[in-house]
Amino acid sequence: MPEPTPLQTTDLEAETPGERLDVFVARRIPSLTRARVQKLIEEGRVTVAGQRAKASLRLEAGQRVTVDVPPPVDCVAIAEDIALEIIFEDADMLVVNKPPGMTVHPSPGHTSKTLVNAILAHCQDLSGIGGVLRPGIVHRLDRDTSGVIVVAKNDAAHNALAKQLKERSVEKTYIALVEGTPKPAEGVIDAPIARDPRNRQRMAVVDRGRASTTAYKVIDRFTGMSLVETRPKTGRTHQIRVHLAAIGHPIIGDRVYGKPSPLVGRQFLHARRIVFAHPRTGARVEFDAPLPRDLEDALRKARSSG
Repeated sequence: MPEPTPLQTTDLEAETPGERLDVFVARRIPSLTRARVQKLIEEGRVTVAGQRAKASLRLEAGQRVTVDVPPPVDCVAIAEDIALEIIFEDADMLVVNKPPGMTVHPSPGHTSKTLVNAILAHCQDLSGIGGVLRPGIVHRLDRDTSGVIVVAKNDAAHNALAKQLKERSVEKTYIALVEGTPKPAEGVIDAPIARDPRNRQRMAVVDRGRASTTAYKVIDRFTGMSLVETRPKTGRTHQIRVHLAAIGHPIIGDRVYGKPSPLVGRQFLHARRIVFAHPRTGARVEFDAPLPRDLEDALRKARSSG
């Protein structure tokens, strides 16, 4: 029987007085996200001068910080009986209207109640190309972004869909409610995206980032807000959210790139439509997902605000 992997212990010394404990640890150990650091702090695996501390603790220069990182735990996706809103299904693919608040696939520390867990209970045969944690997953949506997502049920379909995504022949349309009104009312945002060098939890427009393009069009206007249709030409992490914030019109309710809103408890971003060639027949197919109730309610409030 193999020996258990020991804890990885790192001793650090605070240099800058007043820096938050979680920010300090995430900065000094780049392999750890801030969320992961906060989890370690909650578990008592981060100590200051030998004592447990809160993530918000302001450090003093010279304080000794010890971080114990446990070995990774094997993570597998298991089937869970979770309701799915299925838009379309055949032998090759499954098209789902993903609800807000649902993560697409499991990850260490978040192994259940994901879209993959739900799909595994619905389908026994999925493409294995994505691995044990992402079976059938060809593209993703953020946890708090709702809307249409396509899942491959076999490897041939997965390869065909992935090829279309790589060639940028898949047309995706999103609906977003943004602060203010973009000018011009229709245009293209062409700005490279990479990890924000000042905050690894975020993405940002960065000169040396990956080429990223988003087309947009204002389709309705309200007091201090606009409803915008966006069509990303590339598929970078948080692309639409980053691009709209970069031109001064962050998405309503986006707590990362904008600010919370009384209109809605998450970012007002919905994957409304996807158009692509069927992986087996080659015929052009189109699937739509209606706005969920929370976004419809937010729209009603926006319309009545003026």
